[in-house]
Amino acid sequence: MSVAYKDYYKILGVDRDAGQDVIRKVYRKLAKKFHPDVNKEPGAEQKYKDINEAYEVLKDPEKRQKYDTLGSDWREGDTFTPPPGYGGVHMDFGDEDLGGFSDFFRSVFGGMSGMGNMEDIFFGSARAPRKGRDQEVQLHLSLEEIFQGGRRSIILETREPSPDGRFASSKRTLNVNIPRGVTDGTRLRLSGQGSPGMGGGARGDLYVRIILKAHSRFEVDGYDIRCGLNISPWEAVLGTSVPLETLDGKVSLKIPSGTQSGQTLRLRGKGLYHKNSSNRGDLLVRIQIVVPSEPTNREKALFESLARESGFDPRK
Repeated sequence: MSVAYKDYYKILGVDRDAGQDVIRKVYRKLAKKFHPDVNKEPGAEQKYKDINEAYEVLKDPEKRQKYDTLGSDWREGDTFTPPPGYGGVHMDFGDEDLGGFSDFFRSVFGGMSGMGNMEDIFFGSARAPRKGRDQEVQLHLSLEEIFQGGRRSIILETREPSPDGRFASSKRTLNVNIPRGVTDGTRLRLSGQGSPGMGGGARGDLYVRIILKAHSRFEVDGYDIRCGLNISPWEAVLGTSVPLETLDGKVSLKIPSGTQSGQTLRLRGKGLYHKNSSNRGDLLVRIQIVVPSEPTNREKALFESLARESGFDPRK
């Protein structure tokens, strides 16, 4: 049977006379780069399988010697027919059968279909249970959701190993407890909810990174919250109380007489909760004095009267 020749040295990017230490080092680097749990680019999973297949042959002196007897004149992808005596030769790959070797591999090494212990060096013994890797996902929350805390559900898409050694997409719904005190960038740890372990090993951990959505009115400054408030010239001069929306609901904000544009008024304890505490930051309100853009004739007359009566000079 004709199959496509696979240049295992080219796949790993090593010379044909490379030593075992070099082959092992290159394999570890490539396996980490193209592992399906890490690399989601198209073709990464196939590249990962090719790397493992190449390493399975080149790491073993007996298999490597058998492969090298084919000669160095072949190029990757050439049509290849095994010489007489190659097909059906059994070689021991252990007692695992996880699937995935190429037709070329099976034609040369006897039709074995197991991926076997190809990941032994990089991930530890394939026969020994080993813990899965940690994962991290992002959870985008509004300012109100961060302030209120509580439980949120996330749908986690992962690639789970199947009995045939391939990786299948899987979806899980997880409930995440959002404690008071989280801020933008906070990482929450869900123990045992990461990637599945191999050989019956425990799952790794899942880290949920909190990403704060932009808010239409508020800006977050640590545990403090900032917002702006427009007032009229007469409110600034005479002083007044105006309604203001906060995370706790609507409050009445006192504007002292003589308040200046750009001045910041502080509402203590109206910000975000501190971590593991009932203490809260403050709400900082920046005052902006605005004037009528289209004053009526009566308003103009009143301002003209004020201009004649007042001795105030804003430039002194």
